[in-house]
Amino acid sequence: MDRRTFLGALAGGLFARSLAAEAQPAPKLFRIGLLAGSSPTSPEVVPLWEAFFQELRELGYVQGQNIVIESRSYDDSIERLPALADELVRLPVDVIVAGSAPAPEAAKRATSTIPIVMTNHAAAVESGLVTTLAKPGGNVTGLSLASPEVRSKQLQLLKEVLPSLTRVATLSDPTNPSHRLLLREAEVAARSLKMRLQIVEARAPSEFAGAFSAAAKGRTGALVVLGGPMHFVHRTRLVELAAQSRLPAVYGAAEFARVGGLMSYGINLRDMFRRAAGYVDRILKGAKPRDLPVEQPTKFELVVNLKTAKALGLTIPSSLLQRADQVIE
Repeated sequence: MDRRTFLGALAGGLFARSLAAEAQPAPKLFRIGLLAGSSPTSPEVVPLWEAFFQELRELGYVQGQNIVIESRSYDDSIERLPALADELVRLPVDVIVAGSAPAPEAAKRATSTIPIVMTNHAAAVESGLVTTLAKPGGNVTGLSLASPEVRSKQLQLLKEVLPSLTRVATLSDPTNPSHRLLLREAEVAARSLKMRLQIVEARAPSEFAGAFSAAAKGRTGALVVLGGPMHFVHRTRLVELAAQSRLPAVYGAAEFARVGGLMSYGINLRDMFRRAAGYVDRILKGAKPRDLPVEQPTKFELVVNLKTAKALGLTIPSSLLQRADQVIE
């Protein structure tokens, strides 16, 4: 083969490969909608959403290549939630990942066809999001926080630290539909421990101080913070108010104790967000939400802040410290 023939054959081969490459279908670009109280870039929630994104990357999803993220957050303006859910539906997205209540409820009201994945919902059955955890039956699935023993455990921890404790305040957010169930669980647990429960409410961060004032007037000896998007995002403020009121408090997530809360007992939120990515993967590959059972928590954490205990003049029993997953000194 002479040089001219060789170059012609080479050019022809390259051209054929180029045509073959152009003929290859581009990978499908999936749109994932995020609907939550705070933006994934908000410092208060970055570690949670990063666990979700990291798991997506490990499952082979790359932003701009095969997925596009559409994020909508209502911050402290819960009245914006229905419109934000409608925005995601109109885009449309292939799946909506909704944070804790009331985001999944808003998403379900906006669509009965687009799959919805809950990252952490405390009352999915009671709120009508799913028929049962084992058989969701609609377009919603994901992770459930349903674990009645958490409230009992939190009150038991307070009792260990304060053996004479008889009256406990519970901070509730009336705009959070899950809190109705959580309050019932807390009341049952309080009765079993011969405690009286005082419910104090805050619908917005501006009402936090009033709730703590009400707890002080009620002569409560300790506080249980039920949690939820508003409490989580403003956890530093809640911890500060508890310190100012000299009110021993227990919270539902380790992040509260790490910013100065006395104790926390509850689920590992990062693990829940990580597991939510697995649901997204299965749905994008064709699974139907109605066929994917809602999973319950598998990781619980007890964190004790000894620095806060010292500031409150409290001695934490060694038996409690030995059971802690983390002790902050």
